[in-house]
Amino acid sequence: MSIWEIDFYHRPLQTEAGVPLWELVICTIPGDRCYTATCPQPEATPTWIQSQFQVLFTDGQTPPDRVHVFRPQALSLVELACQALALPVYATRRTPTLKQALVELAQQYPTRSHYTGAPYNPIKLDQPPPMPLDTSLLGNQWQFAALPAGELVEAFTGRMIPIVEMPPELQPLHLGLASSTPIPGVIIEGGRQSMRLATWIQQAQPVALTAIPGPPHGLILDAGLSDRWIIATFDDPAVLTAATTYEHRKQASQGLHFLLIQPDNSGMTYSGFWLLQTL
Repeated sequence: MSIWEIDFYHRPLQTEAGVPLWELVICTIPGDRCYTATCPQPEATPTWIQSQFQVLFTDGQTPPDRVHVFRPQALSLVELACQALALPVYATRRTPTLKQALVELAQQYPTRSHYTGAPYNPIKLDQPPPMPLDTSLLGNQWQFAALPAGELVEAFTGRMIPIVEMPPELQPLHLGLASSTPIPGVIIEGGRQSMRLATWIQQAQPVALTAIPGPPHGLILDAGLSDRWIIATFDDPAVLTAATTYEHRKQASQGLHFLLIQPDNSGMTYSGFWLLQTL
């Protein structure tokens, strides 16, 4: 599958007349080619993006199977540009090649003419306050957990689980983790709402689960491009200790962790399983 990871956004650059410059960055996968082009802000339209696509096609680049966009402000513009070519666009935070290219480009901006010197982080997005989860979705109880890296994938492969997300790039073997490395996770018992909760999480496009210190201490789900949801709050000392262990284990597992939704603790039935990674 061929993928284009695309960003289109204003940079700390301007024209001689002081007009902000927007930059299009396209990283092709496979191929590891990075294409860049800039335009003044008034020209930053889907039509201009389409013109840059044509430059790539003229240069021999074939259309991708899908396009990935991580920046909310770029999403609608790229979607409109891709419509005419029937290119499917996916909103996802997982654009590692593109983000590395943006970091490298940002290091070059101070050496370019008409650099504005404005504060700029090439991959940081605005973080809205986390929103409370609908109480009708909340499970009966939840807990922190861990599984050895060598057992994680096998434990949830070939099982009758309605929703399973284990992308190859997030599997412990791909990340080079030792089989004994504890992979932290969160298990939610949803009872009768288990499948409804799992379906909601899948539609929300989960990215990472983070234990946030308080007070109140909380478990926050990052989802979509910039959404944040409060999964639980807690103040029990034992849970706080478990939360600290959970975050320490994430540091040792390259941010890899998991979320498991099940109706009960029988170990017989599961509703959803996701491999996640803190970005």
